[in-house]
Amino acid sequence: MTKLPAASVIVPCRNERHHIEACLNSILGQEPPDGGFEVIVADGMSDDGTRDILRRMAAADSRLRIIENHGCITSMGLNAAIRVAKGSVIVRIDAHSRYAPDYIRQCLTALQESRADNVGGPWVAEGRGFIGKAIAAAFQSPFAVGGARGHDPSYEGFLDTVYLGCWPREVFDRIGLFDEDLIRSEDDELNLRLSRAGGRIWQSARIKSWYRPRDSFRALFRQCMHDGYWKVAVIRKHKMPASIRHLIPGGFLLSLILLPLLSIRWHLAFPIWSGLVGTYLAVSIIASIATVARKEWELALLLPIVFACYHFGYGYGFLRGIWDFTVLRRGPSHAFRKLTRITST
Repeated sequence: MTKLPAASVIVPCRNERHHIEACLNSILGQEPPDGGFEVIVADGMSDDGTRDILRRMAAADSRLRIIENHGCITSMGLNAAIRVAKGSVIVRIDAHSRYAPDYIRQCLTALQESRADNVGGPWVAEGRGFIGKAIAAAFQSPFAVGGARGHDPSYEGFLDTVYLGCWPREVFDRIGLFDEDLIRSEDDELNLRLSRAGGRIWQSARIKSWYRPRDSFRALFRQCMHDGYWKVAVIRKHKMPASIRHLIPGGFLLSLILLPLLSIRWHLAFPIWSGLVGTYLAVSIIASIATVARKEWELALLLPIVFACYHFGYGYGFLRGIWDFTVLRRGPSHAFRKLTRITST
């Protein structure tokens, strides 16, 4: 009888030829837990040479299996991998991150010690280039992410969502798989569903990985825009947000749009608008200085722009999502579905 692996590592990917080999090498080189592990890559019909890399690596290591994700989106790839997984624990991996040599072992240890239903490590960014480093610095700032504890490298404890994730296989039998109607935010939706079912989510600072963020303002704005857009789909499904921080960027942007219009009939509207803008700029500058206090000071010149990309990109996407999903009561617009039909985080 073939002995089943202790853990199944699942990796959704599509057109990742620049990242997938380094990612898989870091996983295949992990310190193995008792019982070992398998790696399942769900490839979203890549056409950039990724599949050639995957076939070569699978031929060289029997722990690596490649399956096809015909849907080409993250949620479908994750579900396809979970369905064929043999391990009693599922560990999710993203192709855009690098991992400490004991990542898998620490995931399983945290799962056992915390008795949680999902565990993960802090979401830590590691940027490249001047703009990329500024984006990474802002990524750890409470001002950029609304105080989300998942971005705090030192935080250990329960929270509402966690980066990537590690679950006992039976969790999916209990609450179901990832929602395949979502092109983004499938992880937040699953964690919200898990929490509402009485499950617990735990972050361990010992689970270490480093995420590579976008390296241009345009790419960051677009990423945040899609994050905000798909968050509305999650809120619509559950009739509640996972956290109040998800509502603030959209509410702030809506105020900046409506107040100048209201000033035609309400004389206090423009002073309130000016106060909001002035306060935002002041807090952005203070947050920029605080963020680079122990980093490269020259990044402070870019951080107000980076913060604006985070907040206004997310806010615009959120308002657009409300328009499509709530006001018009339709599915995602063709433009948003086309632009977010990717599998990277």
